[in-house]
Amino acid sequence: MSRAAPVEDVPRSFEYAGIETRLLDGDLVQFRVAMTGDALPEDADRYAQCAAAQYSLIRGYGFARHVRTNIENMGGQLVGDAVYTISAALPRGLKTIDAEVIVQSCLEHKIPMV
Repeated sequence: MSRAAPVEDVPRSFEYAGIETRLLDGDLVQFRVAMTGDALPEDADRYAQCAAAQYSLIRGYGFARHVRTNIENMGGQLVGDAVYTISAALPRGLKTIDAEVIVQSCLEHKIPMV
């Protein structure tokens, strides 16, 4: 009897289909990302995180804090709608990111950014 390969071992093919960035209020920023193919929700979440990290650096900040992410399938695309706050100092909260560290990881994994 053969066993199914674990999900992480199954080859997947997906493409990054764009990022939209919208400043909501002061330090609150929305990132809408789209992916096609075999993308999983965690791929879209990581794509949005990469966008948030790069955006933080572009605006002269070093950190971001995740507020929320909604991910859904829309017309054959996986769409992520994420909101982050950006800040110069490490913000309070559990879901904070160091923008420089995340940007480096995104470059290494060839994940596009803003």
